[in-house]
Amino acid sequence: MNLILMGLPGAGKGTQAERIIDTYGIPHISTGDMFRDAMKNETPLGVKAKAFIDNGELVPDEVTNGIVRDRLAQADTEKGFLLDGFPRTLAQAEELDKILDGLGKKIDDVLNIHVEEEVLIERLAGRFICRTCGATYHKVYNPPKVDGTCDRCGGHDFYQREDDKPETVKNRLAVNIKNTKPILDYYENQGVLHAIDGNRDIQDVFVDIKQLIDSNN
Repeated sequence: MNLILMGLPGAGKGTQAERIIDTYGIPHISTGDMFRDAMKNETPLGVKAKAFIDNGELVPDEVTNGIVRDRLAQADTEKGFLLDGFPRTLAQAEELDKILDGLGKKIDDVLNIHVEEEVLIERLAGRFICRTCGATYHKVYNPPKVDGTCDRCGGHDFYQREDDKPETVKNRLAVNIKNTKPILDYYENQGVLHAIDGNRDIQDVFVDIKQLIDSNN
């Protein structure tokens, strides 16, 4: 089973990815892990990627695609894989099909965890941090036991990171929605896109994902 996991920031992809790989014993292939492994092992493409990253530049598609090709050709993907964080563009999605075709593989299912935008904003913009000890809280999901007092150090000075502020979160989501729509349309046209309702309990979401995977593979 060759799967792609998609979803906006805050949709719960990380949690569901862990459950999928634990249940089905397939490797979780994320963009970050691929880059780190390629650079650590000093593969030719890893060396190229490191040069761009060290200079603060974006790694070009031809290098990224090459690293993906190398990773998907490894023996542990024989029974399948879960791709996370790739493709990020329509061009990458089209190239991925060519890579897989060359390896005698194809994408079986694209799982898109859909969560309403206002719920994502609540999840992402609710985080705040104790300035004294760095303990992290969430105003809805993980508030301090005593309002205004840090559980860990007893401090009362909290702050919110710039990228957790509601306006920043809204902008981040808007960019993600715009960038992912062409990819979702591409896979919908191929008949492999499945929307998963992520507005529910973690276990309920996974039950749906498992049911879908089991019925299609």
